[in-house]
This record gives sequence, C-alpha cells and structure tokens, in this order.
Amino acid sequence: MAESLADYEPLARDVLPAAVYDFVAGGSGSEQTVGLNRAAFSAITLTPRILTGLAKPNPSWTVLGRRWELPIAVAPMAYQKLLHPEGELHLAAAASRAGIPYTISTLSSVPLEKIAGVAPSWFQLYWLRDRRVVTSLVERAVDAGCGALMVTVDVPVMGRRLRDIRNEFALPPDVAPENLVDKVTEAHDAVPGLSAVAAHTASVFEPAVSWRDLEWLRSRCPIPLVIKGILDPRDARRAVEMGADGVVVSNHGGRQLDGAIASVDALGPVVDAVGKDCGVLLDSGVRSGLDVLKALASGASGVLVGRPLLWALAVDAVDEALALLGREVRDAMLLAGCADLAAVRELSVGRATWPISS
Repeated sequence: MAESLADYEPLARDVLPAAVYDFVAGGSGSEQTVGLNRAAFSAITLTPRILTGLAKPNPSWTVLGRRWELPIAVAPMAYQKLLHPEGELHLAAAASRAGIPYTISTLSSVPLEKIAGVAPSWFQLYWLRDRRVVTSLVERAVDAGCGALMVTVDVPVMGRRLRDIRNEFALPPDVAPENLVDKVTEAHDAVPGLSAVAAHTASVFEPAVSWRDLEWLRSRCPIPLVIKGILDPRDARRAVEMGADGVVVSNHGGRQLDGAIASVDALGPVVDAVGKDCGVLLDSGVRSGLDVLKALASGASGVLVGRPLLWALAVDAVDEALALLGREVRDAMLLAGCADLAAVRELSVGRATWPISS
C-alpha cells in the first residue's frame, strides 16, 4: 500500500513501456516549468491555528452548482487506455466513488458518453479547426449530462515535448481519440524524428483561436463555461467579462511554454483580478493533500489533480490513491486547525526564504 501519491510513479514506471511513461511524465523543452511547479509548492509556508477544538474537518465544496466531497477534480488527460485496459472508465468510476468530478478529455480513448454514464463529469474541449466538430462535441457533452464545459486555451500548438520526439512516440492501434470522427489518425503513424501525437494535434487543433471564438461559444453553451490555461490576470479578467463561470490557472503541467510561471505563483494575481466574479481552480503540480491545502490558502476555489492519478491508474490503484489523497487533505486541515474550506482560506500564507529543491 502506498504511503503517499509519489509512491505510485516508480510503481507505474516498472510496468509501463518506457515511451508511455515518458509521454505522461514529460514536459516541454528542458522541462523547466515542470520543476518550477514543484519548487513553487515547496516554497509555500502556512501558519496553522491551534486549540480550535476541532476533531473532524469538513473538506466538501460547492462549485459550478454542485457540492462535492473534496475540493478536487480529476484533470482532463488524454488516452488513458495507454495505462489501463479500461482507461478513462476505470478512473472516472473511482472519481465517482470518491465524490469528486471527473473531467473528460476531448482526446479520451473512450467515448465521452460512456464516461459520463459512469461518473458525474465535466467535458474538456480543445478548439478544433472544424467548427462543426466543435459544435458537435459541445452538443454531445450537453446531451450526455456533463455539468460544465472546460475549454483549454493554451495549446495553439503542442509544446515541443522532447521525450516524445526522441521516442518517436505514436499511439498503439488499440488506442484512439474516440470522440473524434476520424479515429484512424496521424497519431498512430510513427515518423522518424517526430512525435506522431504532436503531428495529429497540429492537423486538427486550430492555432488561431481567439476571444471572439470563445464569445461565440459562450452564446451557444447552455452549461457553465470554464476557461483552462490562464496565467495572466488580464486574461482572467477578460474571461470573466466574456461570461466565463470559472477559470483554471494552469501551465498545462509544464507541457506547453517551457519557462512559463509556476501555476501556483500565478494564482494570487488571478484571484485578485477576478474577485468574487467567478471561481478559480488551480492545475499543475498538485501532488499531495498538503498541496491542496496550500492552493486553497493561496486563493484557489479547488484544484485539478493529474499525473499522480495516471500513475495509480497504471497499477490499478485509483481508489486507493483517491482515498489517500482525501486522508491527506483532512489531516492537513486538522493540523492547520481548519474546520472547513472557509477557514483554510483565512490561513496566513508565506514563502520560504532559503533555496528550495524541486
């Protein structure tokens, strides 16, 4: 049994093909931002409260019109059948049992309708070159009962993920982007010196997406709209003015612009920019219940958790991992003297002054 979420990564590495491990673990460029995400969390300090008489903290939260057991959602992550035969269905079912939302990726390896059938879900949308496909995906998500649409806006092109390029990474024949009409794609065709997955996204993603496109989407989307991939407070404010119901402060786990600011360092200015006008979620670098507490104390409404759950998926331990994460959140709240999330947000937050290792 794992003692922390970090324990799942070496276990997964032992069972996964090296190229699949690199696909999940890797960032873009020299992976500076991957390291910055962790270093930034390590530098955050909290000042706990004592003698509160607290015995059992309540970490539940309400977001996008629904109450959940933990201030955590499963981040959108592509091609989960690379890690487990049931792929997204297995992780989504575990999320449902844990009482947290599951975010379905546009590039899921199981159709979105099947995933939404096993778990309360949000749908993550990449902006595609064919607007008819965008419209169809939104309609399918609404019809499937997804509670929100999360548009990822930080991938005009895929960042140069050098591990995938060196591995000439391509999808195996039994894994495909099942939500797209043409499931036999460039992503299956290994090309010397290239990532086939990157070639596929280049062919179907629209690089010139703009605020005008999101305004068009907002006018046609009948469910809450969340914008993922915001780091600059000016963009956050514009998202609110456009009618977004929430924003996700995210650098895509260090997989897009290498050298981008750590997400948790960008969080405070974004929260200040939007005020109480919309919820602010934090994505990238969350690896423990303590990280969840630090993000909430820094202003986040909740967090998205990604890679650690994929490592647990690879070793068929997602229920265990989510239960462990829940215990860590409750333990951290108890040690900090916080009865609920409102108390967490009143904690004093500081920064360590000595060098912090990533």
